[in-house]
Amino acid sequence: MAQLDTLDIVVLAALLLGTVAYFTKGTYWAVYGDPYGNSLATGNGAAKAGKSRNIIEKLEESDKNCVVFYGSQTGTAEDYASRLAKEGHSRFGLNTMVADLEDYDYDNLDKFPEDKLAVFVLATYGEGEPTDNAVEFYEFMGSEDITFSEGGTMDDKPLSNLKYVAFGLGNNTYEHYNSMVRNVDKYLTKLGATRLGAAGEGDDGAGTMEEDFLAWKEPMWADVCEKMGLEEREAVYEPVFEITERDDLTAEDDVVYLGEPNKHHLEGSQKGPFNANNPYIAPIVESSELFTTPDRNCLHMEISIEDSNLSYTTGDHIAIWPTNAGKEVDRFLNVLGLDDKRHNVIAVKGLDPTAKVPFPSPTTFDAIARYHMEICAPVSRQLVSTIAQFAPDEEIKAELVKLGSEKDYFHTQVADRNLNLAQLLEISSKGEPWSKIPFSLMIEGLLKIQPRYYSISSSSYVQKDKISITAVVESAEKPGAPHILKGVTTNYLLALKQKQHGEPNPDPHGLNYAIHGPRNKYDGIHVPVHVRHSNFKLPSDPSKPIIMVGPGTGVAPFRGFLQERAAQAKAGQNVGKTVLFFGCRRRTEDYLYQHEWDKYKEALGDNFVLHTAFSREGPTKVYVQHLMEGYGEEINKLLEQKAYFYVCGDAANMAREVNTLLGKIISKYRNVSETKGEEIVKAMRASNQYQEDVWS
Repeated sequence: MAQLDTLDIVVLAALLLGTVAYFTKGTYWAVYGDPYGNSLATGNGAAKAGKSRNIIEKLEESDKNCVVFYGSQTGTAEDYASRLAKEGHSRFGLNTMVADLEDYDYDNLDKFPEDKLAVFVLATYGEGEPTDNAVEFYEFMGSEDITFSEGGTMDDKPLSNLKYVAFGLGNNTYEHYNSMVRNVDKYLTKLGATRLGAAGEGDDGAGTMEEDFLAWKEPMWADVCEKMGLEEREAVYEPVFEITERDDLTAEDDVVYLGEPNKHHLEGSQKGPFNANNPYIAPIVESSELFTTPDRNCLHMEISIEDSNLSYTTGDHIAIWPTNAGKEVDRFLNVLGLDDKRHNVIAVKGLDPTAKVPFPSPTTFDAIARYHMEICAPVSRQLVSTIAQFAPDEEIKAELVKLGSEKDYFHTQVADRNLNLAQLLEISSKGEPWSKIPFSLMIEGLLKIQPRYYSISSSSYVQKDKISITAVVESAEKPGAPHILKGVTTNYLLALKQKQHGEPNPDPHGLNYAIHGPRNKYDGIHVPVHVRHSNFKLPSDPSKPIIMVGPGTGVAPFRGFLQERAAQAKAGQNVGKTVLFFGCRRRTEDYLYQHEWDKYKEALGDNFVLHTAFSREGPTKVYVQHLMEGYGEEINKLLEQKAYFYVCGDAANMAREVNTLLGKIISKYRNVSETKGEEIVKAMRASNQYQEDVWS
């Protein structure tokens, strides 16, 4: 045998270390550090801090008897999980912890102690899919050949000791409504686990998520108390986080986070990979206004990802990380009596080893409110009830108690008036500060600010280093409401567009965004982003016909599709029939990309057909659905040629109506029953011949 030289030994050692790392997940040398100290950190608990992925060990070592798992895409499920954990402890004496599903392994759930409780708060994403952090859990639990640590299979009922609670977050505008919680509940039951209470279902599509949650949890807690021998006690607020003022630091010190998401950003050396935990500060290289009417805005932006190693494929989404409006940051800090301390440095840490601080510290009150909290989000009735005990006086307390306990009154006075928390507190106290509210309660009670996702309106085949987005600037006004509801992210983007076009102090709608970012790191016309990959894709064979339905900004991904097909045709490829149904109000006001369609027509010839509906130009409103009826025979012929069918836009009305109408078109032109038409549409969905990119 030949002697090993030094290089061979080095290579073998590296392979051995890599193998050990893979099978032990780094257990032997993992060292806990600053959870925001590298670009991948999220501040989540166990796994990301290099600790055990064994939930049984975690419960034992932290002396917990209840774990609340969450599968969350936008942060709402995580918020509900935190609320359940806190309520379980304060009202019923449970020692609770919150756990991200992707932080733990599940083959040892067969060892889950019978005197402990598992809670699953599961959002359903898209067309019945698990959220990104729940994919591995869902695939494991749904596996046909599932096996656990002690060798148990499904037939052995290996989870007979597991008591669990389940709540799902869904949207009834999607076909697979709340499929995550329904399927996981079914899997757990088959494996022998015992559910306490009903499996709850919240409906974002009907706008009843919060009330569904509140109505579900009371009977659930009653059942948990009965089955686990718990007794309710008077709930007293106990902080989860400790807030310490750092008099030894100022906001100018370079160790203080002023809105930077992690240590690399703090040090001015952003590093990839860029993802949902680590944004890329991307330059906006072009921006323009697409509407011609002065009272509405629609932005087209070109965002460069050239130096980021980010990539996208046509049909993906770009995530924009928003900054809260200065007007609302000021209101929030004023009403809490913190305005004069807004730039004081504070350190925030969990009082429990399982508590997750949702942002890096040390930081300032201003930075937290501006960059990390959803201070403009709708208020939950449960949070109002909790805050009541900290009211400035008894009269104001009584009003908050009434709002928190009376559903209809709350909707009339708060929800229907578009009030965020600071607006509600300001109105309730007539401007008097709520200085008794612990700031820890704000961190616990308000969601961590979430990126907003937009369909990419460009083709990666045509411009791989530049992402286009198309976004209507949101502004919703309700009769009698004291505030106009302004979209946080789209107004932020409008301010960036105004800056790029020479406005020295952009201030859309008086909202006053800090567009230069923390320590001027966004340089006025940069924006934090990452890319989320989507299953909304063109057929791999460009000769396949496609039908696209996209009114308003629902046309965004189809601009990318057409950009790609036009380029393919110019390159000599065989491109199939390409049909677009587009609708807007008036061709003189909001006809998006009007002049581009002619260019695509020039490249694609008769293979591009554009059908337009202008809803407010005639005596009766005409929508894309009406156009589809008129061209039903053409649609059916293309579908019989295996055309791909795409819908993008409003899920609640347009997308649902298009789905129903397509079944009727198939029924009519194939001379089959409407039931059979519906079945054909379902089969198209199952095979990805019918794809949706919709929002509620």
